[in-house]
Amino acid sequence: MNRIVSLGRFISGHFVWFVLAAAAIAYFQPALAIWVVPYVPYLLGIVMFGMGMTLKRSDFADVFKAPKEVALGVAAHYLIMPLTSLAICTLFQLPDAIAVGVILVGCCPSGTAANVMCYLAKGDVALGVSIGTVTTFIAPLMLPVLLLLLAGRWVSIPAVSMFINVLEIVVVPVILGLLVNTFLGEKVRRATEALPLVSTSAILLIIGGVVAANSANLFKREMLILIPVVIMINLIGSAIAFFASRLLGIDHVKSRSISFETGTQNSALGLSLALAFFSPAAAIPGTLFSVWQNISGPMLASYWAGKKAIKAEKKTNSAPDPVN
Repeated sequence: MNRIVSLGRFISGHFVWFVLAAAAIAYFQPALAIWVVPYVPYLLGIVMFGMGMTLKRSDFADVFKAPKEVALGVAAHYLIMPLTSLAICTLFQLPDAIAVGVILVGCCPSGTAANVMCYLAKGDVALGVSIGTVTTFIAPLMLPVLLLLLAGRWVSIPAVSMFINVLEIVVVPVILGLLVNTFLGEKVRRATEALPLVSTSAILLIIGGVVAANSANLFKREMLILIPVVIMINLIGSAIAFFASRLLGIDHVKSRSISFETGTQNSALGLSLALAFFSPAAAIPGTLFSVWQNISGPMLASYWAGKKAIKAEKKTNSAPDPVN
């Protein structure tokens, strides 16, 4: 078990490289990964079950300890990211299938990686978990409604079917995981330690399947434009959320968490929904977004953590010498 835990930590710590490796293998040898596509919803369900296993009842109590900050984080996530995605789709005049994929990513709930980034950046982890939990539980309603409003002019949005699908593959597994952790916590503690490996492996399989399904078209000119598109959505969304929080009087530590919870998306959900309701091409933005947010997130977290460490060192150095 210790080896499994160590392997899970290693993959999580170097996740972006594993994502790139999985994408490269699937691109050059699509036959090795194309089989994954029909199983993407089940793999996502495993990831969300794992998320539920990490939740505790106290996490829900934390929502009511900072209602202003949680409400702001949830509002920022479901306003800033969707509207930023729509604006960029309009600016770049993206093809219909690609545009709906971009907006789909922008409308997804917070990704679980945001909580890790909050921790690394020395942000308010409890606040981050609260925001991520709320965005996940209201995703069945918010995601289809936002898509209907923002992407309905490009493609037909099966809002009711999408509501049911998100409920089944996101909310139900999270609730099941929470129940298992609540009633069998100590009995399954050892198994919980292996969850990082299981979750990261499932996400890598999902990404590999999407790349394999799009291997023939991935590097066409209209697809390459998606690289700056996903970078802009992530950076703009995170920046607006941070500075808006500061303007509204939220302290720096909590603003970091709101920024990460806004700019980090559950891209695996976007991939699953794109394959289920739209086209393989609509899943490409989610794949690229997953790669980019695992680059930008640790970079920003390291910057903020270093900035806080420098401030602490300066404070220590400026303190008066103790009297002997």
